[in-house]
Amino acid sequence: MFVDEVRIEVRGGKGGNGCISFRREKFVPRGGPDGGDGGHGGSVILRGDAGINTLLDFRYRSHFEAGRGRHGEGKKRHGKSGADCILSIPLGTLVYDQDSGLLLKDICRQGEELVVARGGRGGRGNASFASSTNRAPRTAEEGGEGEVRHLRLELRLLADVGLVGLPNAGKSTLLRRISAAHPRVADFPFTTKEPHLGVVEVGRWKRLVVADLPGLIENAHLGVGLGDRFLRHIERTSVLLIVLDASESDGTDAARGFEILRNELSQYSRSLAEKPYLVAANKIDLPGVRERAERLGSEIGHSVFLISAATGEGVPALIGAAADLLDAVKVEQKL
Repeated sequence: MFVDEVRIEVRGGKGGNGCISFRREKFVPRGGPDGGDGGHGGSVILRGDAGINTLLDFRYRSHFEAGRGRHGEGKKRHGKSGADCILSIPLGTLVYDQDSGLLLKDICRQGEELVVARGGRGGRGNASFASSTNRAPRTAEEGGEGEVRHLRLELRLLADVGLVGLPNAGKSTLLRRISAAHPRVADFPFTTKEPHLGVVEVGRWKRLVVADLPGLIENAHLGVGLGDRFLRHIERTSVLLIVLDASESDGTDAARGFEILRNELSQYSRSLAEKPYLVAANKIDLPGVRERAERLGSEIGHSVFLISAATGEGVPALIGAAADLLDAVKVEQKL
């Protein structure tokens, strides 16, 4: 199950109490105070993990607390600090403070950490209060309470190329063709109900991460269909690959489908409308489709790759062009 938004409560561990104790040893009169300090409470830490691609673990458990600090003991023995609670989350997760709405961090790198709830401070034992005027203090501090926070975690997939298209355009079939991913494929719309990631080998040394996103329909930016829930994942992709059904099997003209998709992207956000993109006319293996697809470029005013995700025709050239476009984007971002 793919889960891309959750709400959780995190609580830092309570600090241990300081100890009130006095030395009681033979031949040591008036030994003085020797109560140790309490240990600090553990903290709750979020850590990015490239091996996770969903927030499913937080769906069934939403409260997390770090370990408590141990109390101080006699002979000036300090209490042990509480264990940190480390929560692994997928890369591309936005961490929000739910109460204030403030974005705390965008975790995008492997091993990147964010302390979201600090543990309480350990209380001081009576040995810490001894002075020249107070040689036998009977005072110790209680451990401090840990920080409590309510968080909203929002996952936005990190990918090099995002597959965008109307339902049944053949995006999932294309992803199965170019990678080892196995999204569901069937002859009805909205087969894909959650994003899928696939790794594509380009040549010997280059790899692309491709995201297959659920099909978009008109007014998807307003929440129609599965639209706005998954449009945010496209924002993290560097290059878009618009897949059109050149067979027009659902009755939608391919040029009209391109117009719908471009409009939905621009209505959702300006950044999506400005992303570089390629266009692929799919299903040219079907009778009479190739001729129709060859006219599509002039109709939409953009070059079109003719492909068949089912047979693999034209796919290598499309992936090579996507890799070249991605390289150009990365060079431009460095300038």
